[in-house]
Parts: sequence; structure tokens; C-alpha cells
Amino acid sequence: MNKFWTYLKTKDFRNNFLAAIGTVLAIVLIAYLSLGQYTRHGSGIPVPQLSGLPVERATALLDQQGFRYQIDSVYVQDKTPGTIIQQDPDPGTNVKEGRTIYLTMVTTQAPTISLPDIEQSTYREAAAILSNNGLRVGDTTYKPDIARDRILEISFNGQPIKTGFRLPKGSKVDLVLGDGAGANEVDIPDLMNQDLDAARFAIKGSGLTLGTITYQGAITDSSSLVVVSQSPMRTDSTSKTSIGTRVNLTVSQAKKQDEQQPEPPQP
Repeated sequence: MNKFWTYLKTKDFRNNFLAAIGTVLAIVLIAYLSLGQYTRHGSGIPVPQLSGLPVERATALLDQQGFRYQIDSVYVQDKTPGTIIQQDPDPGTNVKEGRTIYLTMVTTQAPTISLPDIEQSTYREAAAILSNNGLRVGDTTYKPDIARDRILEISFNGQPIKTGFRLPKGSKVDLVLGDGAGANEVDIPDLMNQDLDAARFAIKGSGLTLGTITYQGAITDSSSLVVVSQSPMRTDSTSKTSIGTRVNLTVSQAKKQDEQQPEPPQP
């Protein structure tokens, strides 16, 4: 043991110890410098600005600068199809030649989706449902119906469509809505050849008002009158009128039963 401590105090031990430390430091330094040279630490090529470029121009620029690339696509409404909207790494980042650049492009064809069920919905409900499904409201028109703003018809490019119809995402669909005026209109009753009492009952039951009564010809029995004319009159083009409309009648004496159906002549 005494010889070991004596050896530690000798010049040979100090020289060997310093040589060992120097060798380790030299190895570490050489490895560090070699690794930096191998990886070209601190050097690289800046990634170009690619977002907003057409995909053909972006890929040509990457090819020119020696980069590889991978392209993914996504549908984005109101963005030009075939345009780069995202890149990784970001523009200006220094990377080695041959690095893969990841690009996201707006797809050139919108995916198709099914028209959701908005029939009989209100306009506000339909607009929200369409928006949540990637569709938009186009033109809106109105036609008479009891329920105001209720969806009555749906069309796309001028063609009626129903729930489940496939159309491109982002499309506009046109809507026909009820104007609520249907609640103020009723059918015009057909009063022709009805007796006056029955006509009065039909007018009241329809929510209309009896107007003036005009008597035609000789009246011998006021309890036996029939309607020969009415205004307004139901026609192919006019079948409804506003509630409370006055209906004017022209009546004449009803013919007796034997006058209406004369007996056939005897052979």
C-alpha cells in the first residue's frame, strides 16, 4: 500500500495521468468536429414561401431547390382549388437539401353530401341545419301557406330536390317559404243552383259575408228561390278569397217539380 502512494507521487504517474486526460479530450473534440462536419451544422437551405401558390408552381420550386415533398388535400369553401394553403416547415426555415416538405392543397373537387331533412322546418331552423352540413341558403321565394316562413319546396340549379339528395359541399339551395297569407284565405263555395237558405248557410260556414241579393224574374214564392249567379265565382284560375269577403247573389224563382221533369209523351 505504501508503494502505491509512493507511485502516485512520482513524475511518471503525473505524465501518464495528463496523457490520459489529453487523449480523452482529443477524442471528444474530434468527434464533435466530425459530427458537425457530417451534419453540416449551422448550414442549410431556407424553405421557400409556398402558401398561396398553385400546386404546380410550388412543386416545381421545390424540385428546383432539391427538396422532396408530400401533398395532402382538403376542401375549403371559397378557396381556389389547387392552391397551397399550408406548409411544414414554415417559410424561411433552414433545412438540409433533400428534406421532405409537407404541403396541404385545396382539393379540386368538392365532396358530395346528402341534403339534410329540412322539409317543414322554419327558415331559421333550415338555415342553421344547412350551415352545419356545409351547405348555404340561395334564393328564397314565398307562396301562400298558413305557416309563415315554413319550408315548402327545395331546389338546386332549378330542379326540385328531396331529403337525401347528393350535392357538392358548399352548394346553395333555393327555398320556397310560406308567406302566412293562407290563414286569411278560404275556398270560394260553389253556390250555383242551390236554394237561397242553403247558400246563406254555405257562405257563413266558409267565413264569408252575404252581400246583396238580386231577384231575377217574377217572384211568387220567397221560400223557394235558387241561386243563378254569384260574385265572386269559383273558376279554374280563382279558387280562394279573403275571409269576410262579401258574396253577392242573384236568385230566381225555383221551378216546380213537375215543370223541371215533364212526363215523357205517351206512345
